[in-house]
Amino acid sequence: MVLLNPAAGQKPENVLIVANRASPVSKAIAEYYARKRGIPSANVCYLDTPPTEHIAREVFNRDIAAPLAKFLARNRLTEQILYIATTLGVPLGILGGQGQTADAAAVDSELTMLYTDLRGKPHAAAGPIQNPFYARRDAKFEHPAFPIYLVTRLAGYDFADVRGLIDRSLLAVNRGKVVLDQRSLWEEGGDDWLHEAAIRLPQARVVLDESPNVLLDQAEVIGYASWGSNDKNRTQRLLHFQWLPGAIMTEYVSTNGRTFERPPDAWTISTWKEQDKLRWWKGSPQSLTADYIHEGATGASGHVYEPYLKYCPRPELLFPAYLKGRTLAESYYLSIPALSWMNIVVGDPLCRLR
Repeated sequence: MVLLNPAAGQKPENVLIVANRASPVSKAIAEYYARKRGIPSANVCYLDTPPTEHIAREVFNRDIAAPLAKFLARNRLTEQILYIATTLGVPLGILGGQGQTADAAAVDSELTMLYTDLRGKPHAAAGPIQNPFYARRDAKFEHPAFPIYLVTRLAGYDFADVRGLIDRSLLAVNRGKVVLDQRSLWEEGGDDWLHEAAIRLPQARVVLDESPNVLLDQAEVIGYASWGSNDKNRTQRLLHFQWLPGAIMTEYVSTNGRTFERPPDAWTISTWKEQDKLRWWKGSPQSLTADYIHEGATGASGHVYEPYLKYCPRPELLFPAYLKGRTLAESYYLSIPALSWMNIVVGDPLCRLR
């Protein structure tokens, strides 16, 4: 599959790394990633904020958005930077109201709008904002045509997980299969999008399961999408896949990106029923994005708070873009309908299948 020139990937000088001085693991990740990818030292911004996962909006504005905006402007990087890579130890979510007009959000999704803010058009905090890059399959991502940054997170349960993610991204090769596991309820969206993804991908590289079964122990996986813990038939936490270097995943789960704090090994997914509440991890019974990285995936999506199904990544856009050679950052953001919302993307933004 040959990629058209407009979708060509970006370069190390187009990446800004964001680290937190208050977090030793954040600084270690920033140094390791910069060295492995050849990111210029001038493209590393160190923040000073408590390494708390969930913060108030005033803390986000004071400790993250304002210093980053100042750094980009002072170093004349506003136009040059296209991708921002936050690191484990940088706050994850912004606390606030929930619902369709929520002002809660993922830190990373808010930072996508920093380019617009720097150009004198501050965005509204409440509610999702339409992603101008969504479904633009043949467009080159550049400024000012797309007035946003593509923000991914270099995160896992610990430094070893993130180092593995980075190392695998450098070994990514365009082979293997995309596993699409439907829930077999055929609700509006969801299963339909998985079915459409199977149609848009080379048939020899797709496993589409339309049964109630949960697919486990799959080999040579380069992509995976499912309902995650929202599939009532899934009862175990890990899938035990053989993930190829460069493999990415997504799932329709509301709170899978809620934390990167590792649960006990014995913890597993459960239900929202009151009798299961003592079994929840960090306020939820749902599957965890970080588990996929720990098990060997190179990229993953998640949600810090309830995103609603219509704002989850769309697999029929994600996987064709990635298999055709788009970077990990561009592939995910092509598939995410809204910004300033609940979404996170975990992975090296420069990762590409070659």
